[in-house]
Amino acid sequence: MRVYSHVTDLIEVHIQTRRVFRLGTVPALTLAIAYAIQLPLPFLAPLFAFMFAATPGPPMGIKSLFGLVLVILISLGLGLLLIPLLLHYQFSALLLVALGLYFSSYLTVNMGKALFGTFLTIGFTLISAAGTVSFDLATMVIQSLALAIVVAVFCHWMIYPWFPEDPSPASKKPAETSTPDQSNWIALRSTAIVLPVYWLVLTNPAAYMAIVMKAVLLSQQSSVIDAKSAGRELLGSTFLGGIFAVLFWVLLGISTNLWMFFLWMLLFCLYFAAKIYQLIATRFPASYWLNVAMTMLIILGPGVEDSAGGNDVYAAFLSRMGLFVLVTLYAWFAVYFMEHLRTQRRLKQIVSQN
Repeated sequence: MRVYSHVTDLIEVHIQTRRVFRLGTVPALTLAIAYAIQLPLPFLAPLFAFMFAATPGPPMGIKSLFGLVLVILISLGLGLLLIPLLLHYQFSALLLVALGLYFSSYLTVNMGKALFGTFLTIGFTLISAAGTVSFDLATMVIQSLALAIVVAVFCHWMIYPWFPEDPSPASKKPAETSTPDQSNWIALRSTAIVLPVYWLVLTNPAAYMAIVMKAVLLSQQSSVIDAKSAGRELLGSTFLGGIFAVLFWVLLGISTNLWMFFLWMLLFCLYFAAKIYQLIATRFPASYWLNVAMTMLIILGPGVEDSAGGNDVYAAFLSRMGLFVLVTLYAWFAVYFMEHLRTQRRLKQIVSQN
C-alpha cells in the first residue's frame, strides 16, 4: 500500500507539472504572436489564452471554435444595438443594460454558461460604451476580441500536444448546483458591481475601457466568494496584480523587445500556474492566483500601449490602479451590502414563520 501511494503521488505531480508548463507557455506564445502580427488591442489575446489554458483538459476543436466565434459575434453584436438608444434614449438604454447584466450573470451562475455570460456582459458594457465614441471603434473592439480568441485557441492547439492530459483522467465530481434563490442573489450582486462602473465608463469610454474588463472580472470573482472572504479575495488579488504589473514593467525595461517580452511573460505565467496548481505552496485558493494573473495582464496591456503612444506610463498606471482599487472597494461593499440584505430577509422570514 505504501509503494502504491508513492506511485500515485508521483503521477499526480507529473500531471500538475504538465498543466503548469501548459498554462505558462500558452499565454506567452499568444502574446508573442499577437504583438508580432500587430493585432488591434493585442493585450487581449494573452488574457483569453490564460483563461482558456487555466481549465485542465484539451483545447476546443475547430467546430467548437467556429461556434464560439459565432456566439461572440452575436453576444457582442447586441451591444451595437444599444448604441442608438444610449445616444438618444439614455434612461431606457440603461434599464436594458441592467436587465442584460442580470441575465448574463444568471446564465453564468445558474446555467453554467460562463463564457457566453462573460461575452454578453462585455457586449452590454464595453461595446455599447465604445459605440458612444464612434461606431467604428465598437466594431474594431469586436474584431479585436474575435481575433484574440482565435489566436489564443490556435496557440493552445500548438502547445497542448507537448503537455497533454492523461488519456484516462480521473472521474470528475459532479458540479455543485445552486438553488434558484441563491443564483438570483448572486446575479443581482454581480449586476450591482458592474452597473455603476458602466455609468463611470460612459463619461469617458476611451480612457476607462480597461476598468470594464476589471469590473467583469470582479463580478465573476464575487460569484464564488462570500462576504467574509471578499476583502481578501477582491482587494488582495487587485493589489498583488498591480505589484506584479510594476515588477514586470521594470524587468521589461532592462531590455525592451518582443523576445524579452515573451520570456518575462513565460516566467511570470509559470509562477502563477505553479501557484494555481499548488506546486508552490500557498494558502490562497486557485481562484485568487488566477485573478492576480488576470489583473496583471489587464494593467500591463494598456501600459504597453501607453508607452508605444508616447504617453507617461507611470502616471497612467497610477491613475488606472487607483480606479481599479476604487472599483474593487466598491465591489467589496456591494458584496457585503447584498449579503446583509439577504441575511435580514432570511431573519424576517424566520420571524414571520414563528
